[in-house]
Formats: sequence, structure tokens, C-alpha cells
Amino acid sequence: MFAIGATTRIYVAIGATDMRKGFNGLDGLIREKLESDPTSGHIFMFTNKRKDRLKLVFFDGVGLWVCARRMERGTLHWPQASDSKVMLTPEQFTLLIGGIDLTQTKPRKWYRKPMIDETLELQHCA
Repeated sequence: MFAIGATTRIYVAIGATDMRKGFNGLDGLIREKLESDPTSGHIFMFTNKRKDRLKLVFFDGVGLWVCARRMERGTLHWPQASDSKVMLTPEQFTLLIGGIDLTQTKPRKWYRKPMIDETLELQHCA
């Protein structure tokens, strides 16, 4: 099992991915398509054309994990975007893998203390 920390980012690859890809194939997609480092500790998600299968890749500090899920019924409501990747919050991640369509949800305004990474980004922008 793995935990999603406050600084863990969750990236969703837009479009279909060949689910026959294993460690090396997904590693290459993360580096080339998502322009990220697979060993960053972030979570990377991929789906097939029918959106009934999901692969999740993450690095736990020791090794790379590839987890797969097959939907017995129904499909995932995969995000759409013009970019090659979308970043999700932990809450959106939970909804997505639970089969909820993120376009049909409406987040309410609430306070959340900025993460360390966000604070540094704001200081660099000023």
C-alpha cells in the first residue's frame, strides 16, 4: 500500500495508452510524454482506449511500482485536456478511481494551507 503525502502530485496522461506496456515502456512515457521523472515520488496514471483499465506508476524510494486495475463493469471518466497531462488533487484522484465523472463535480471553496512547493513558487514569481 502507498500513501499520498502533502507534496505528492498526481499526473494523468491524456489519451489512450497501450496497456501491454510494463516498467520500461511506462518509464519512457513518463519521461517523454509527461516530461517528468518516474523516480520523483509522484503518481502517474494511464488508461486504455476503452477506459476500462488503469495503470498507476509510482516510486517508493526503493523501487518503481506498477499497479493495474481492470473495471469489471463500466468505464472510467478520464479527464480531457489539450495538454498531454493533467494534475489532480488527492480528492480528485479518489473520485476518478471510484468512477466519478470529475466534470460533473463542483468543488466548494475552503481554506487549505499552501504546500511548501507552492510557497516557493509564489516567492519566485514575486
